[in-house]
Amino acid sequence: MDVVNHRDTVPFTTVDGSTIRELLAHRNSAIRQQSLAEARLAPGCATVPHHHAVTEEIYYILTGTAAMTMGGHAGAETSDTETRDVGPGDAIAIPPGIRHTIRNTGDTELVFLCTCAPGYEHTDTFLDPPPSAS
Repeated sequence: MDVVNHRDTVPFTTVDGSTIRELLAHRNSAIRQQSLAEARLAPGCATVPHHHAVTEEIYYILTGTAAMTMGGHAGAETSDTETRDVGPGDAIAIPPGIRHTIRNTGDTELVFLCTCAPGYEHTDTFLDPPPSAS
């Protein structure tokens, strides 16, 4: 049985700039097809806009408030983006190939869970320039 406590994980910074603690993944458990991590962003900070070619993600907000922006496919010259305010209890679906970023809009640290299927890998995170205006 694999049980991993938050206290026993080592935080690291992902390609998009968030600090995460990988709770369960192929690197530390019997899990092979997905991963679960806790992510944190300081007030005023945001992840770099990015997408994943293969991975689908779910963000689940535990504490804090944020603006979640999603829209456009990787490589698109223009993009219809949508930004929504999110907070504790909100779950956000992020399909593969969709550009996304989350920005902490509150006065306290934003803490959220990230699930990835397949599991998170740096090699499937691609930083995106902002879409061109037409």
